[in-house]
Amino acid sequence: MVRLLEKRQKTGSVLTVFAIATFGLHILVLLFFILQGINIRQLSLRKAPNFVQLIDGKAVADINDLEREPEAIRRFISKTMISMFSWSGTLPAQSIEEVANPKTDLGISIRTPQGSSQKISTSSWIASFALSEDFRKGFLGTVAEMTPPEVFSENPTLAMTSQLVIKRIYPPKQIAPGKWRVGMVADLIQKKRIGDTRLITPFNKDLLVRATDYFANPQVGNSTALQKAIYSTRADKLEIYEIRNLCLLDDYNNLNEENLKECGSRGGGSFIR
Repeated sequence: MVRLLEKRQKTGSVLTVFAIATFGLHILVLLFFILQGINIRQLSLRKAPNFVQLIDGKAVADINDLEREPEAIRRFISKTMISMFSWSGTLPAQSIEEVANPKTDLGISIRTPQGSSQKISTSSWIASFALSEDFRKGFLGTVAEMTPPEVFSENPTLAMTSQLVIKRIYPPKQIAPGKWRVGMVADLIQKKRIGDTRLITPFNKDLLVRATDYFANPQVGNSTALQKAIYSTRADKLEIYEIRNLCLLDDYNNLNEENLKECGSRGGGSFIR
């Protein structure tokens, strides 16, 4: 009888230890799942990693979202400004057939600061998405004032073209984290399609550029050529937020905001603010 009670006590002790161990294991598993849930939540809220464009146009991940390669900034400025101020009266070719027979650019109507409605080229409108949203509207009005109506003329003797010829783009100078100042020396050449008549205007500008986020096109397969071009413009993760007249006497060593404003006034004031 005594032996039977001892066996029952031993069996009860083993079951108690097993129950306690199982309960402890369940607590550990529960804590593990809670920690995993917290980590997944943090990942869902974390900002997507930025990609920095290298000189060769490739993109690599970078822990600093505000860093950009100087040459990538210069390429962005060159591409944007050439697209903005080169007007041919035709649309960019989307196929081999359109290379030989380009489509006529009907232009896009924009309201000028004076309240009138004038046209800008489609390439200018697409390139304008490389500007900050608060700066873009006023800038487009100024571009509309600069665009001759003859760019859209179907009369060969009246039709005009425009080309921005960049002579030099200064190395970008950082003025704040994720912000740069870039000087550009260029000529705006307007000429008749028929004949040698041309007008050359100096186009020397100070551009303020900043790093920005980019959101990929959610419907790549259903996008139009125009939509794809706009998303491609924003893919550089840079935007121009101000353009001023370039002060050629400035040595680009004084980089604080006050000196930038003084240089703008010495250079003839802002091109557009």
